Amino acid sequence: MPRPKKTYEFRVTVGDRGERIDRFLARKMPNFSRSYIQKLIEKQQVRVDARTVKPAFKLETDQYIVVEIPPPEETEIKPQPIPLDIVYEDNHLLVIHKPAGLVVHPGAGVQDATLVNALMYHCRDLSGVGGRLRPGIVHRLDKNTSGLLVVAKDDRTHLGLQKQFAEKTALREYRALVWGRLKEPSGRIETLVGRSPGNRKKFTVTQQGKLAITLYQTEQDYAFLTLVRVQLKTGRSHQIRIHFKHIHHPVFGDPEYGGRTKQLNHLVHLSDRRLAQKLLKIMPRQALHAYKLGFVHPISGEPMEFEIDLPPDFRQVLAILKASCPTKPGEAST
Repeated sequence: MPRPKKTYEFRVTVGDRGERIDRFLARKMPNFSRSYIQKLIEKQQVRVDARTVKPAFKLETDQYIVVEIPPPEETEIKPQPIPLDIVYEDNHLLVIHKPAGLVVHPGAGVQDATLVNALMYHCRDLSGVGGRLRPGIVHRLDKNTSGLLVVAKDDRTHLGLQKQFAEKTALREYRALVWGRLKEPSGRIETLVGRSPGNRKKFTVTQQGKLAITLYQTEQDYAFLTLVRVQLKTGRSHQIRIHFKHIHHPVFGDPEYGGRTKQLNHLVHLSDRRLAQKLLKIMPRQALHAYKLGFVHPISGEPMEFEIDLPPDFRQVLAILKASCPTKPGEAST
């Protein structure tokens, strides 16, 4: 039986006069992110004195506001007995270690054998806020990026986590191996990111995009590669991969953003080229791993933080690099 929609009602007081309706509702409904509320307004599920408005609408005293939260869409996803690497689980959420090669949810060209198919088999019921094809999914990782993901089992948990990701209070840290030696040991990459005009499946730095902010810290320099820790301040699609390509240090092994054989031409020494070719065979994907995830549990209020080791292919590449071209401690990047 379909779940009913939820309705919230508010009366505008003197102190609320002149406030934007999206900000007003975000304050009155703390379990919902402002971006989610804006979507409700745009879908005409918010009415002021029985009429629809825009997110920037300014409120007047005594106006009557009705907000309708639609029921989650029924999912048509087939549960499949795909093994899950569960790092943590309770009655409200799961933290999963997603391996490289596993697609998070069904989409164009991928209808099954995804993380969502596995979750539907494991949980039987998940939050419907993510939509028909993305039940429980609060955030995503690219198919060939490994690492930690949090999944919501119920709508309240989903909305609470979604709000933390939207407001950038959730912690997401990655480890990445990038081409070249970074000039600065730490830095901030800030651009606008959007779909590539020439290939709608890819993204790029563009003036028509949305703000994307990436922080990085060098962990170890090698002869022609650098291991970095990366923290996301925004969550745009392919953000880390795009940003390091933008600063001419693409993620090692990345087939879509210039991280494979094209970089061999920049290596002067034959020994380096041969080593790079060997490492590329071990790492047929981008060397990018979401190793740390932190958030406040939406139900218990408990701060939670998880950390996971690098996967075998990544560790093997680093072991070979350490043996073949170690860098002296404290040596500066060039």
